[in-house]
Amino acid sequence: MKNRLSTYNIGSVSVLVALLIVIASVLYTNHLAKQFTIEEQQRVEMWAEATRRLIQANETEDLSFYLSIIEQNTTIPVYIVTQDGTILESRNVKHPADDPRTLNGPIELRISDDNIQYIYYDESTILTRLKFFPYIECAIIFLFILVAIVTLITAQRSEQDRVWAGLSKETAHQLGTPISSLNAWQELLQSRYPNDELIPEMQQDLERLNVIAERFSKVGSAPVLTDTNLSDVIEQTVRYMRTRVSNKVTIDIVHCASSTVNLNAPLFSWVLENLIKNAIDAMSGSGTITLTCSHENGTILLDITDTGRGIDRSSFRTIFQPGYTSKKRGWGLGLSLSKRIIEDYHGGKIFVKSSEPGVGTTFRIVLKEAVNS
Repeated sequence: MKNRLSTYNIGSVSVLVALLIVIASVLYTNHLAKQFTIEEQQRVEMWAEATRRLIQANETEDLSFYLSIIEQNTTIPVYIVTQDGTILESRNVKHPADDPRTLNGPIELRISDDNIQYIYYDESTILTRLKFFPYIECAIIFLFILVAIVTLITAQRSEQDRVWAGLSKETAHQLGTPISSLNAWQELLQSRYPNDELIPEMQQDLERLNVIAERFSKVGSAPVLTDTNLSDVIEQTVRYMRTRVSNKVTIDIVHCASSTVNLNAPLFSWVLENLIKNAIDAMSGSGTITLTCSHENGTILLDITDTGRGIDRSSFRTIFQPGYTSKKRGWGLGLSLSKRIIEDYHGGKIFVKSSEPGVGTTFRIVLKEAVNS
């Protein structure tokens, strides 16, 4: 939870810094654009005056100064039009405007009392680019922030995976020693009391411990997936859980016909056990759990439905996050591990299909059916 908060804080600070940079850039660029607009207006007015003087000049007057002013304008598109909007002349225009009178201006160009023309002008390419620069900068900054956050989250998840894998393997290692010792004691008791009815039960629990240790050893490693009859795994898991729950809890399997799926049976069985145990807790130790299978477009849908207290819709996604739990005791890792096993290892999906407070919850597991099935 602290790591998630840390990532959230870093992301929030990064976005805030990016916004401050963009705001400062937009304000400063707008200031420059206004200054540049004023300068362009002054240049066009000077150009208009030079044009008027050039037209009115006599034969003896030196025109080099006026010509230099006119030639210096190589960036601002300008139009000289009549009173009725007819274009007489244009300069620096790549794409002529349909009606220059919609542009900046007009600047009056009085040739004589009965000959008045008008100058209209558009923004230069440099000014246009300057106005759009903050938006481009904004997109680039947010792109970098997005890449940084994604990289941070990926690195954090990779670190979590290593921690989980290390913890699981260490758990499997720690379980190995007492399990080996218990196996030896069980064999000794079997030899001394071959007819004792409790020894087979002890053997079943030891086998169960071996399965648990094997599951922990597989976390963090690429599991071996084999074509497996899904209904067999479901029936074996349910059979085991029925002997270890209260008589007030009923676990039914409905419409789970033989289906072949590429999966790791011990890990998938672990997921079912987690869902069944959570259902039992949600029902406060009494109620009905139903497992239903169906086929849809090459996939197998497995629904696990209980008659428990239900889940708020706002928690449909958060319940799969590490540390989330509604119990007074527990680490809140069961559903998170289940999600990793189904989605990361088996390429499937697991989610809350439906839930209603006081009525019950249905979890859905989606798996791809084996091609050769």
